[in-house]
Amino acid sequence: MVDAFVRPAKPDDAVAVARVQLTTWRTAYAQVVPVAVLDALDEDEVAAQWRSAILEPPTPRHHVLVAYEGDTTVGFAATGPATGEDLVGPGYASEETPTPATPDNPPTPPAPEDPADWDATTLVVSALLVEPRWGRRGHGSRLLAAVADVGRADGFTRAVIWSLDADQATRSLLESTGWAPDGVGRVLDMNGVDVPELRLVTELDQS
Repeated sequence: MVDAFVRPAKPDDAVAVARVQLTTWRTAYAQVVPVAVLDALDEDEVAAQWRSAILEPPTPRHHVLVAYEGDTTVGFAATGPATGEDLVGPGYASEETPTPATPDNPPTPPAPEDPADWDATTLVVSALLVEPRWGRRGHGSRLLAAVADVGRADGFTRAVIWSLDADQATRSLLESTGWAPDGVGRVLDMNGVDVPELRLVTELDQS
C-alpha cells in the first residue's frame, strides 16, 4: 500500500503547492472563478508567493501543510491566526467589513501592522485544496486532522474557513468532519463577477 501522509511544507514544496492550487482552480472551479482571473494566474508567481509564505510566515502560528501520496504532492492547507476580516457577524468581537483577497492575490493574508490584530483564539484556514484526480482518497480528511493538531498546539480553541458557496464537495468534507456553517457569508469580487462564500466553524478540543 502506498503511504499517504501530511507534513509541514518546506521551501522546495512551493512549486508543487502552486501546481496543485492552479490545477484545482482550473478544473474544479472552472465554472465558478471567471476565465479572466484563471488566465491571469502565473504559476511561477504563485510559487514565489508560497515560497515566501513558507520561508517567512507573518507569525510563528502561520503554517503551510502538504499532503502526499507516495512521493507526489496531492494537496495542501494554509493556516494562521484569524483577523477582523474573518471574524465578522454575530458572536464575534469584530464587526469590520470584510475585504477578502481574490485568487490573483497572495494566498496568505498580509500581516496586520499591529501584532495584536491577530486573533489569539481563532484559527483561519486560508487554503484547503486537494487536486481533483487525487480526491476521495482521504487526503482532505488528513489535512483537516493535521490542521486541528497544529491549531491545538498553537493554543487555538476554534477554527473558521471560508468556502465557495458553489463548492459542495469541500463543504461536504468539512461538515463530515465536524465543521458547520454559522450563517455568515460574504461575496468576493472576482474581475467584476460576484462569487459568494460561506463561513464554516469548528471547535478545537483542548482536552
